[in-house]
Amino acid sequence: MKKFNIRKVLDGLTAVSSSSSSTQPGNRENDLIQETLQSEHFQLCKTVRHGFPYQPSSMAFDPVQKILAIGTQNGALRLFGRPGVECYCQHDSGAAVIQLQFLINEGALVSALADDSIHLWNLRQKRPAILHSLKFNRERITFCHLPFQSKWLYVGTERGNIHIVNVESFTLSGYVIMWNKAIELSSKSHPGPVVHISDNPMDEGKLIIGFESGTVALWDLKSKKADYRYTYDEAIHSVAWHHEGKQFICSHSDGTLTIWNVKNSAKPAQIITPHGKHPKDGKKPEPCKPILKVEYKTTRAGDPFMILSGGLSYDTVGRRPCLTVMHGKSTAVLEMDYPIVDFLTLCETPYPNDFQEPYAVVVLLEKDLVVIDLAQNGYPIFENPYPLSIHESPVTCCEYFADCPVDLIPALYSVGSRQKRQGYSKKEWPVSGGNWGLGTQSYPEIIITGHADGSIKFWDASAIMLQVLYKLKTAKAFEKSRNKDDKPNTEIVDEDPFAIQILSWCPESRILCVAGVSAHVIIYRFSKQEVTTEVVQLLEVRLQYELNDIESPEGEQVPTLPTPGASSNSQSSAPHSHPSTSSSSSDGIRDNVPCLKVRSTPLKQSAGYQVELVIQLVWVSGEPPQQITSLGVNSSYGLVVFGNSNGLAIVDYLQKTILLNLGTVELYGSNDPYQRQPRSPRKTRQPSGGMLAVASCMCGLSNLYSESVKKLRSSYLSLCDINEGSTTSEDRCKSPTSGSASPYNSDEDHKLPNIIKRVKTKSRMFSKTVVSDLVLTSNHQQLYNGGGRGAKMSRKLSLPTELKPDLDQRQRCNPWSLLNRQSYSVKKQKENAHRGVIHRIHSVPVFNIRDNSFSRSRSSSVTSIDKESREAITSFHFCETYTRKTDSTTSPSLWVGTSLGTVLVIVLNLPPAGEQRLLQPVIVSPSGTLIRLKGAILRMAFLDSSGQLLPPAYEAWREPNAPDDKDEKDKLRKRRPVSVSPSSSQEISENQYAVICSEKQAKVIALPSQNCIYKHNITETSFVLRADVVQMSSGICVACFCANGHIMTLSLPSLRPLLDVNYLPLTDMRIARTFCFTNNGQALYLVSPTEIQRITYSQDTCENLQEMLGELFTPVETPEAPNRGFFKGLFGGGAQSLDREELFGESVAGKASRSLAQHIPGPGGIEGMKGAASGVVGELARARIALDERGQKLGELEERTAAMMASAESFSKHAHDMMLKYKDKKWYQF
Repeated sequence: MKKFNIRKVLDGLTAVSSSSSSTQPGNRENDLIQETLQSEHFQLCKTVRHGFPYQPSSMAFDPVQKILAIGTQNGALRLFGRPGVECYCQHDSGAAVIQLQFLINEGALVSALADDSIHLWNLRQKRPAILHSLKFNRERITFCHLPFQSKWLYVGTERGNIHIVNVESFTLSGYVIMWNKAIELSSKSHPGPVVHISDNPMDEGKLIIGFESGTVALWDLKSKKADYRYTYDEAIHSVAWHHEGKQFICSHSDGTLTIWNVKNSAKPAQIITPHGKHPKDGKKPEPCKPILKVEYKTTRAGDPFMILSGGLSYDTVGRRPCLTVMHGKSTAVLEMDYPIVDFLTLCETPYPNDFQEPYAVVVLLEKDLVVIDLAQNGYPIFENPYPLSIHESPVTCCEYFADCPVDLIPALYSVGSRQKRQGYSKKEWPVSGGNWGLGTQSYPEIIITGHADGSIKFWDASAIMLQVLYKLKTAKAFEKSRNKDDKPNTEIVDEDPFAIQILSWCPESRILCVAGVSAHVIIYRFSKQEVTTEVVQLLEVRLQYELNDIESPEGEQVPTLPTPGASSNSQSSAPHSHPSTSSSSSDGIRDNVPCLKVRSTPLKQSAGYQVELVIQLVWVSGEPPQQITSLGVNSSYGLVVFGNSNGLAIVDYLQKTILLNLGTVELYGSNDPYQRQPRSPRKTRQPSGGMLAVASCMCGLSNLYSESVKKLRSSYLSLCDINEGSTTSEDRCKSPTSGSASPYNSDEDHKLPNIIKRVKTKSRMFSKTVVSDLVLTSNHQQLYNGGGRGAKMSRKLSLPTELKPDLDQRQRCNPWSLLNRQSYSVKKQKENAHRGVIHRIHSVPVFNIRDNSFSRSRSSSVTSIDKESREAITSFHFCETYTRKTDSTTSPSLWVGTSLGTVLVIVLNLPPAGEQRLLQPVIVSPSGTLIRLKGAILRMAFLDSSGQLLPPAYEAWREPNAPDDKDEKDKLRKRRPVSVSPSSSQEISENQYAVICSEKQAKVIALPSQNCIYKHNITETSFVLRADVVQMSSGICVACFCANGHIMTLSLPSLRPLLDVNYLPLTDMRIARTFCFTNNGQALYLVSPTEIQRITYSQDTCENLQEMLGELFTPVETPEAPNRGFFKGLFGGGAQSLDREELFGESVAGKASRSLAQHIPGPGGIEGMKGAASGVVGELARARIALDERGQKLGELEERTAAMMASAESFSKHAHDMMLKYKDKKWYQF
């Protein structure tokens, strides 16, 4: 009987509901597209976690399997083998892991938690799981010890008692060591919690117990009494044995080490203060900080090693944490970057009664893992192959790219390998256990992380592994502070002025564009050759929306904007003869000042990413620039676009010019559907506090990682919007008044010269204007010519000599901006008023163009009018498509999304490729197209007539510093832009489809008709944080991550829901900033300040995941025990064994109290069966089991056959004997 599939029924129902909501024309336009994705193609699961374990608390090492385990304060467990073999597990309780103990070479691990529970983990499966748990009810666990090759675990408690657990059944033995029997009977005080337990290396029947108060007891397990008691005045932190079992060493809270002979409990054999100052008069050394841990390891060839953490003198204030290695007469103090959590010495043998032969020390720090080579002079460290440096500087943004060009990872690795430090140990990484998985994924994956210090890291993320490829430091493009008082000239952030906010990367051309928190943008080109840049090229941009003559309606004092005649700031269009580094009015208001100072000395740039252009937003009349909220780059067009809460700017990075610089309001022209009113009157020009990190001028990015409550909204909407009623944008936004003038109205032709004259004096003009042409057609449908370099050039640019006469002779201005100002000015002349203010996010008021007064917001909530007064640019998309309803051909265009749900289209008129691309300006013009959705626009994409994704055009990468390229013209001639869209020179009859996703809904728009053929409301009660159009193996879909934790996918173009899983509630702004989707059903986010969590929503990947994961346990022979020797065996000098089963078993020791601890069976066995049941491994396992069963049955049959044969032979023998016995007897003798 065929299995009934409820998912297909749901697919059919959602398809019917979706199609019924679409318009008729849309259905006809979409009849030809056949969707291939169904709900069974999707399944959500975690794949792997990368990075350093957050807040580590404990560590253990299996010396035979070579596996390292790290526990954390939130109950996580990370297991590391050879590079590429990692595993993440989580205790359900989330309690801190206080101790870990491997069952050496058994494929099992015991974890002790702060909630007084112990757990047995099965490591013989790819996803380890808990087999047993034991929860103590009446006592707190403080220390655990599991002897090598023993199944009895000693558990010390806070009360000073020791309980014994059978690790096979996880049951308590009736054998208990009580604290009052372990100490002197004459002692009247409690010895404190158990801080150490270990058995004598030479006698398993002797157990040493260390109590916190300073008492140590040597307990005889057989006689159940203490043989010796050792007392010291200072508290004990740790104990370690000499391998011969005749001495042990204790570390104390006063920074001393005491060495004791086992048979002399009166006083220590030796007292050492490693870091204490020894007075000449023989007095006791001054006390030092506690020695938290000590290890005592012996070697055959020389002196033993004593390795300890802590113990520094109290007068070493500010000194970094240290690990001390004492070997013979030498003492090495190794400084660490972070506090030491734990350390372990790696030895050649797992047997404690043999010479240890230490070869390395693993040091677990709060934010790093260091392995020290003990075998080489100077104790060099091993180069860490794990991706544990993600948090080297706090991560501020992430991008994830799947299916990259195949030559990209080798190129990045090649330049990154030259950055590696020298001085590492030459030996192989000592943690080498496990085996790699046999994954079927073969496409290249790259993760890029931006950091608070301005660095950018490229990671190879192929086949669920992670390896750093290359690191770029963007701060090198700026001047360094000479002293502490010389801080960057910025009030946007108090700290981390170079922090990366947004990344835009073109993998095909390898063009990288980054936006920083100090309102700067840097464009990088990739080169395999080292170059020295004499002058870093710079554009300074005034991206502020403002008008003059500010007034206050209620008599409040509002500072007026300084005029060109009253101050030295450059508000007019007259170009500067030299770059301005600082400009301020007589009252000290900053103007034309960037937040950071670009490097003025030659910059040596190594192979890799090299600075092409730096763009900085400058202060305007005392107002700091707004942080950049969106960024885009297109290598085929040679354009970079960025926007913030004021507007957007388009930059031609080939000609190093500004093509467009407009306020968001000006983008609409006369089509503005919003009535924009300020929230409150302007009182001062000081930056407002703002509600969010992006809007705040004084917020350090490091605050992202504090434990305080984070703001959960995106950078342009407030937290109040999360549960706001779903009012449609059509209802809350008013249309323009009927009296408003159109920018293309011919009645206003005679006013254009006056408007041009007036606009030249407006403060919106750039601090230095590079001339551009003003092209006016007969109906004033103006095209902004991109030579319109409305920017200040503060460095000498290498422009072609043919352009320089034009630059000297002609002055250019922004006609699109002029036309917008024309319509506004005409309207304001009718109202006899002219008001304005700089447009800011959140609490800074904005002048209402349709009203000549300021008004206060009387409501405490964020109303729709409040939202309309702070419209930010939120997304960009370059594409070759239809820009107007009447278009019959496609053309290059830029689609702009805003925080109010509006999509605007800008047409790009590009010169022909080659030399003309450098000589002729790029012309941009508004198309008049306006599309509106609910919520801020997050993502835009385009489909062709068959429903396939149309990626943006790109330029294939070529070496920019090739020796045969003599100048810029040669480079431009060799440019080979690759267009993936139909050519604009041909008549195109096929439709295209625009996919637009906002915080609330998704729409599919048919082009060129601009009919909405499908619409889907993604969420009503929450909002979408991240959305993307992704390519799956069977088709394309829209993937969304909502603030309520739901991950959803929608089919294209019908927008049918395919997946909706409540995965992860948004509890941290970190997740919102770093969550990103990519192709083939992959996604990631920063789950903690130090870790990246990768997930998949692809059914194929989930099914193959078991095979892709590495094996932690591999069958390895346990090393042979050390040879006791003839005389030691003869005279009993060797190690004494102990039958623990006889001592601790139920038959002798009895049963423990049921109320003492509760046994909880774990799901490990079931999980192991599930893991083995998937993939080829499962089939092989089943075949092996069947083969074993068949072999067993054949063996049993053979045994039965042999038994029958033996029985037959026996019967035959008995019959023969009987026959011989009665052979000669007569019948009457019976």
